[in-house]
Amino acid sequence: PARFARSMFAPLTWSAHRVADLLAPARRIPGPRASYPGELIVRLRRNRLAFFGEMARHGDVTRIHLGPQPIALLMHPDDIRRVLVTEQRNFLRGRAVERTELLLGKGLLTSEGELHLRQRRLMQPAFHRERIAAYGSVMAAYARRLADSWRDGQVLDAHAAMMQLALAIAGRTLFDADVEGEARVVAEVMERSLRMFSMAVLPLGRALASLPLPWVREFHRARGHMDALIFRLIAERRARSDVEHPDLLSLLLAARDAEGDGGGMDDRQLRDEIVTLLMAGHETTANWLTWTWYLLARHPHVEACLHAELDDVLRGRPPEPDDVARLPYTRNVLSESLRLYPPAWALERRAIADFEAGGHRIRKGTQVIVSQYLVHRDPRWWHEPERFDPTRWAEPADATRPKFAYFPFGAGTRLCIGEHFAWMEAALVLATLAQRWRLRYARSQPPVPEPLITLRPRGGLPVLLERR
Repeated sequence: PARFARSMFAPLTWSAHRVADLLAPARRIPGPRASYPGELIVRLRRNRLAFFGEMARHGDVTRIHLGPQPIALLMHPDDIRRVLVTEQRNFLRGRAVERTELLLGKGLLTSEGELHLRQRRLMQPAFHRERIAAYGSVMAAYARRLADSWRDGQVLDAHAAMMQLALAIAGRTLFDADVEGEARVVAEVMERSLRMFSMAVLPLGRALASLPLPWVREFHRARGHMDALIFRLIAERRARSDVEHPDLLSLLLAARDAEGDGGGMDDRQLRDEIVTLLMAGHETTANWLTWTWYLLARHPHVEACLHAELDDVLRGRPPEPDDVARLPYTRNVLSESLRLYPPAWALERRAIADFEAGGHRIRKGTQVIVSQYLVHRDPRWWHEPERFDPTRWAEPADATRPKFAYFPFGAGTRLCIGEHFAWMEAALVLATLAQRWRLRYARSQPPVPEPLITLRPRGGLPVLLERR
């Protein structure tokens, strides 16, 4: 009854807030206004990046309403710090992440409060730098295998190739198993999830996801296949607990919450965390590498500097994990790629209390968005922000640039737990493939960024392979 009463009175509360805003125009938060009902939803669906870019041109704090739902975009690094770090307890995950719970369950990405902190404590040892270094040989070996399979003059989709490679690496490091045979299942689940995510920002997104629509049924069928795979791997590992495996699953099975109840994870929680790591991990790294190949293809002078470093440091031998620290220009290339095309292109939170930002009062219940894609291109913090220039990372950091002008992996207690893993993988894959191959972009028009769960190139990235 209480929930029913709140749902009945919520529109009245929303209307009161809107009336208050209209009666006090001096305090009204700027932002695009609809010229007809539903216009903002149509524009948001048509081009999400362009729409948020238009919002940002109205100021550091802007707001729109999609039906009864207020959505605020914050552009200033100081406000971003407050949302992600200093006042993070006043915010919960946003609507888009809530939709991913249909696939990920209560994993690290979707859990809240004490459950999230407990899972973070249990999983953190598996991602220490020493552990990640041990996975580097797997990453390098799989990258060498891909390099060996390519042929001079071959045309392929670089995005698909990076997705398959990242999935293979994830399968070996997570499970000590070859999951490439399951690649079709993983790809199908990902596509269904992306479709559900694209509906999440709509006011009726939750209702649509619960209807017996064909694409909803297809998603649940694909998820069933994914669950069968994960639970089988967990059961096999539990049955052979006496055999040591050098993978993340073994570490998660053995993890105990020494600071809390002393317990570990049951099969359901393990499933949620493994699916989160498998899906989020391989998707983000694959997109990061894909955009890097595109940028190198469009900037041959940068590619030449990368090749020069690889030739000078490696002297023709394959890269190894210890080489990553000796390849600073390679890391700078990846840093600049992350700036221009961050796989996590935006973060969303839901305010659970009123708060102030930029002199405006943001009300409880507002969906708050901070966008790496937009802030990383803000000319206030970046000289020639649209230019791909890895050398900007070789110089001392600009003292006038706020820390949160660059946050590709998030921040606070929700900082990406796999950040160091991703850096190791991206550097070794890029060095291994670029040492032997050039990838020439095979279209006349630039790829269109598609902001779904991550920032993908719409339609893939066709390239022509040239042996060095």
